[in-house]
Formats: sequence, C-alpha cells, structure tokens
Amino acid sequence: MVQAAYLHIPFCEQICHYCDFNKVFLKGQPVDEYLQYMDIEMKNTIEAYPPLPFNSIFVGGGTPTVLSVTQLEYFLNSINKYLKPRNSDMEFTFEANPGDLTEDKLQLLLDSGVNRISFGVQTFDDELLKAIGRTHRREDVFHSIELAKHVGFKNISIDLMYALPHQSIESFQESLDLAFSLEVEHVSAYSLIIEPKTVFYNLMRKGKLHLPSQENEAQMYELLMVEMDKHGFAQYEISNFSKQNYESRHNLTYWNNEEYYGIGAGAHSYVNGKRISNAGPIKKYMSAIDEHGFPYVETHPVTLQEKMEEELFLGLRKTKGVSISHFLEKFSVSIFDVFADQIKEQKEKGLLEEKDDFIRLTHNGKFLGNEVFQAFLL
Repeated sequence: MVQAAYLHIPFCEQICHYCDFNKVFLKGQPVDEYLQYMDIEMKNTIEAYPPLPFNSIFVGGGTPTVLSVTQLEYFLNSINKYLKPRNSDMEFTFEANPGDLTEDKLQLLLDSGVNRISFGVQTFDDELLKAIGRTHRREDVFHSIELAKHVGFKNISIDLMYALPHQSIESFQESLDLAFSLEVEHVSAYSLIIEPKTVFYNLMRKGKLHLPSQENEAQMYELLMVEMDKHGFAQYEISNFSKQNYESRHNLTYWNNEEYYGIGAGAHSYVNGKRISNAGPIKKYMSAIDEHGFPYVETHPVTLQEKMEEELFLGLRKTKGVSISHFLEKFSVSIFDVFADQIKEQKEKGLLEEKDDFIRLTHNGKFLGNEVFQAFLL
C-alpha cells in the first residue's frame, strides 16, 4: 500500500546546464490550469488506489517555489484536501532555490503543513554557480536558510554537487566548510553526471567541457565522507548524510523499494505492483486527464524477478544494505537462492560484504556502486 507521494512542478525561471528533469521556462505557461489538473489527478489517484496514512510527501521540480503566493496557496490546499499531511506525523518536503523564498511564502508553507525544506545549493563558489547555470549566489544561500529558520523550519536539507567543470578539491572543501557553518540537518551530495539533451552534453560533444579527472572525483567523494563523519552527519546512503533522526523518509521510500504516487507532468508512480509513467509535455498531460482521468502514458506490471532485482539495485544504495531476513519475508525465497553467484563475485572483488543480517557495499564498493548494482540486473 502507498504511504508516499511525489508531486512535480515543472516550471523554472532558468534551466541549469546539467538538468535533464522534466521542466519548462515559466514565462507564458498555463500555471494556474496545470495546478487545477494536478488537483484532478490527486483526487482520481486517491480514489483509484486508496493509500495508507502518508509517511512522506515531496514536492520537487522544476522549481516549486517559482509559484506565486496565490498559486502556492491553491496547490497546498489541494494537497491538504486529498493527501491530508497534517493528519499524521509525517515528513512534508518542498524543494526550493536559494533566493526564491520570501517570508510570506515560507510562512504559507509552514502553515500548510510543510515541515522540511530542501535547498538546491550545489556549490558556494559564485563563478561555478554561474558556470552551471544557477541564478542564485552564495549570499542568497545564507539569507534563505536564515529566513527559513526564522520562520520556524527545523528540518532543512541542502544539495551539493562535486566534479563540476574546473572545480578543484580546495573549492569543494570550501563548499563543505560553508555547508557545515549553516547548521542544517541533512546534506545530499552528488557528482556531476552528463545527461543527453543538456547544455553540458552539447559542450562535451564539442570538446568544450573541462571536468576534473576520475581520480580527482574519487578524492572529492572520499573528502565528502570524511568531512561529513567529522561533523556529525551519518552516511545512510551513497550520496546522503544526516544528523541523527533526520534521514529523508521520502528518499528511503525509493531505496526500500516501497510504493508511491507520482503526481504531475512527467512524474512516475509505483502502485499496486505497477510502475506508471505520466505524460511529460504539459498540454499532453492535461489532455490525457481530460480524456482518461489519468495522465498515464506507460504502465508496466513489475514481475517477481524484477521486484527482487530492484530490492538489490535500490537497497544496496543504503549504507546498511539489504536485509537478508526481510528479503526472505518479502519474497518467500532466500536471497542466496536468487543471487548467490552475484553476491560471491562482488564479495571476491571486495565490493560487497555480509555483516549480521545485511549485505552491503564495502568502503571501496561505494566508489563503484553502479558497477555493483548492474550485477544484480539478470
């Protein structure tokens, strides 16, 4: 049964050079109409797939905080009407760009049940921020987080990136130092991945994108893990670190291979054993809801074999790994009956280890996670 929901706001005032998410420039878009269709999708989804009480709601994008106060109020009312976040002890996260949030918007979010803000900081180097297409600057980060705390938010996360063009280890160290000075509760840190159809992909094809070496990228990741540990942030997933009891419940929904709603253009759901994709283009999204009540363009019933593969592929991202007893309970078969060869091979490579009831990545395995995960796709 579903206990989590992801809601997608695809509008941005600026498209970042590395971003391949479903997004469009805000100007000239039918934002009010889109929010009305999200309201319809929420209503129809709840009726078709009744949920358990929600554990987490996450609003991402795009840039959810580009919505006006009036639009935000309408959207938050829809969420409260159908998903009822204030009825339980749950995590309700909004993504935000530093510099986007006024005190009015922050107060509205807090009053509407939002209890976690995730800021897309990426780096504190103003030159790098310009180079990757971000509109905010270092000072905006400090101001926004100070404002969020002033309004009353007690669970704040930031996103950082490393292995950016021309980024040095020293520059990344400075970003980490400044991140710790903010005294937030959670940090996600990802290395840059060049995705097709992005500005960076086109630059790379022309030989105009100068990235750190793989060795420097590995050094940055090692530095990240050491510094996070030193400052009291536990690594609970390959790229995620938190103070005690501040792990992202929503992210854990994905890594625990649990079901969730995906509401909005281009969103994905996992409900009733089916993975479902929504139409991405906004007009197609809205016309599909007009025609069918749902914006689905693809529905894939997940086979038992795929569910077991996903349990490993996703679960091994967590530092505690995959529970041997939980796998048996969930699938009525031993993990070693299904994946004995793969586990043995990755252990021999020094990338996996067995500890107590868990199979997990070794320290070296964290650097080669994708290689390990691929081994479990049969």
